[in-house]
Amino acid sequence: MRDEDELDRLIDKLTPEAKVALLTGADTWRTAAEPAVELRPWVMSDGPAGVRGPSWDERHTAVLLPSATALAATWDEPLVERLGSLLALEARRKGVHVVLAPNLNLHRSPLGGRHFECFSEDPELTGRMGAALVRGIQAHQVAATAKHYVANDSETDRLSVDVRVDERTLREVYLAPFEAAVAAGVRFVMAGYNAVNGTTTTASSLLRSPLRTEWGFAGVVVSDWGAARSTGECARAGLDLVMPGPEGVWGEALVRALERGEVDRRLVDDKVRHLLRGADWLGALGPMPLPGRRPRPRPGAVRALVRRAAAAGTVLLANRNVLPLDAEGLTTVAVIGARAAHTRTQGGGSAGVFPEGEVGVLDGVRAWLRGRATVVHAPGPALAGPPPVLDGTWCTAPDSGAPGVLLRVLDADETVLHSEHRFCARQLEPPLPPGAHTVEIRARLGPRASGRWTLGIAGFGRMTLHLDGAELLAGDFPKDTDDPALIHVTPPIHRVSAELVAGTSPLLVARRELAPDTGRALVVSAAPPAPDTATALAAAARAAHAADAAIVVVGTTEDDECEGRDRTHLRLGSDQDALVRAVAAANPRTVVIVNSGGPVEMPWRREVGALLLSWFPGQEGGSALADVLFGRTEPGGRLPTTWPAVLQDAPVVDTRPREGRLAYTEGPHIGHRGWLRAGRTPAYWFGHGLGYTTWAYEEVTGPSSVRAGESFTVRVRVRNTGTRAGREVVQVYLARPGATVEYPERWFAGYAAVRARPGETVTASVDVPARALRYWDERTGRWRTEPGTCRVLAGPSAGDVPLAREVELTPAD
Repeated sequence: MRDEDELDRLIDKLTPEAKVALLTGADTWRTAAEPAVELRPWVMSDGPAGVRGPSWDERHTAVLLPSATALAATWDEPLVERLGSLLALEARRKGVHVVLAPNLNLHRSPLGGRHFECFSEDPELTGRMGAALVRGIQAHQVAATAKHYVANDSETDRLSVDVRVDERTLREVYLAPFEAAVAAGVRFVMAGYNAVNGTTTTASSLLRSPLRTEWGFAGVVVSDWGAARSTGECARAGLDLVMPGPEGVWGEALVRALERGEVDRRLVDDKVRHLLRGADWLGALGPMPLPGRRPRPRPGAVRALVRRAAAAGTVLLANRNVLPLDAEGLTTVAVIGARAAHTRTQGGGSAGVFPEGEVGVLDGVRAWLRGRATVVHAPGPALAGPPPVLDGTWCTAPDSGAPGVLLRVLDADETVLHSEHRFCARQLEPPLPPGAHTVEIRARLGPRASGRWTLGIAGFGRMTLHLDGAELLAGDFPKDTDDPALIHVTPPIHRVSAELVAGTSPLLVARRELAPDTGRALVVSAAPPAPDTATALAAAARAAHAADAAIVVVGTTEDDECEGRDRTHLRLGSDQDALVRAVAAANPRTVVIVNSGGPVEMPWRREVGALLLSWFPGQEGGSALADVLFGRTEPGGRLPTTWPAVLQDAPVVDTRPREGRLAYTEGPHIGHRGWLRAGRTPAYWFGHGLGYTTWAYEEVTGPSSVRAGESFTVRVRVRNTGTRAGREVVQVYLARPGATVEYPERWFAGYAAVRARPGETVTASVDVPARALRYWDERTGRWRTEPGTCRVLAGPSAGDVPLAREVELTPAD
């Protein structure tokens, strides 16, 4: 690494115009180069579930990890670190230098639309998981990015919302995970779209203090894509890099601001220094290094790791002596639900990737039971939500007959400028040669069922949809949002229906005229006729009744959990609820798998034999769930967020600004803290999760006194009281009864996982960091630790802490 004197010499070689040119991206994902100092561009790509690379192209596949909620549910930092290393190797394979992960925002409300992409409700657990991912990514000379700084915890009006939060809550809760990432050495921090206390985060003083001055962050502060809104304010606040480019709020405007003295030239030099320092670490500064041998993990090893991670994050919420299923004792197993065949492996939005292959629950169970038992699938009622993207399942390209679609780009005179075969009709970045006027997708449908099909087209601007020359839809659909995720990734779908006959091959043609500022995306969807609900429920119940065991998969849709919009409810819908109840009534050995990224209401949760939470389990999810169902692997997950029985019970719900402001009036009392303060009992507490054995908590020991500002260790003795070996996540919480400062009733402070054989006693050593005992004194602007009695509580969840002891906190002096 170059020292500061060397960096100064490089900066001195650049003109003001050349310096400013480096501070805005060269395009959507790449930074600018500068030959005068041998600076090469670097490439960024979204995370955290996978590394897509610099293009939205389904032919460029990526490893798909479980969602961030599933990673946090592992409560396993070494495993998360290994997954970070896998992301880094994927990045290097795709020529990516900077991974835009981890997402360190919190589960403030169960309605958060991007819940699946964030780790947890708790700042300590989020900080630990985020730091582990950072360490894993950066172990391979790939940079991680802590995002979205800060209080970017909901999606409603996310481009303009002004979050109002008191300083103590900001410091103790929302900034804390970012502080942990900086302590772990994160190289990039991304400033979000939102404002905090009246100032957008890209122009906020928080970019200097505490980020640089107190925490010592020496890396690059990059804007979220399109989040920089001003020239001088962003420059003076501490933003280093505006993305995307080449347009932006800097460029010539920043050069003029320098000339007029509105922005200090030393600030620009600092930004360039941060960029050069980052480029040096990434290997993008100086002579081009000789090509080295890049580590390429074996595909089998990758799949095994992702499969292990999905099982480790699977949470067993309830088990009434049904799991694990004995594969040798089964003759017939009914696998039920549309989500069983098409398990949702990832959430919606800019972090989406194209996996090479995905294993759903039905495929996973079939593979497990092949040669042992018969597997029967009953799809049940059709899922609500948008029809799935048209792909080779239902169509072929009209020119070649190959599964997929024909993508064409036309000029204003209908001359074909570009034509190519694509695997699916989700084209977010079709090539646009000079003169491009219209994007077109053509496909020969191959319906295997006759009836009324649902077809859809998504995008903005003038669009048409024709079937065998007959117009199904035509209109001008104006852009009604500036949100880049909605414009470029998940534009609204406009649906029509058409009568299709099995065995025919009608030609479907979708077109979108390109217009300025409407994005490039064109998406075509198709769904077969939906079965009659009553008939589908009856068929599912019959299949369950005739089977030795039934596995029902229910879950959310792309309308429920997606970047760019918050949820409006937690219901799965009356059809899915009815499906679970019908199957459970037909067979007491019913296992329900909930396939969602965040909380849902489960009014039938006490009526089923077992209840598993899969989250969005990634590409190997079906195989991992089969491992858990049949006992090869113990479900390793513990809830990283508290699940309400019904939305109305949740102490913090609101995600909708009023007059542009979203007030965090609950202060630090989010998640389990809020539930405890409100005196309410959720369906399942933060930290809850069962395994295939049982545990007794016997004793907690530790120091009787601790000096303020010091960490300490608690030892918790637990005994495996079941008949199987297992893993237990021992959790420690703190409380400050009688304190003069207001604290949560209790709050999470640390954990340790232990393993034991049946009857074995083990001791978990849980480190309680000094930061868990401190509070932010707004009057003095300092961290303080209040002397006095602290209760240390230990147990398996925030709602179950059977062991306690007192520790006296003494003054540091």
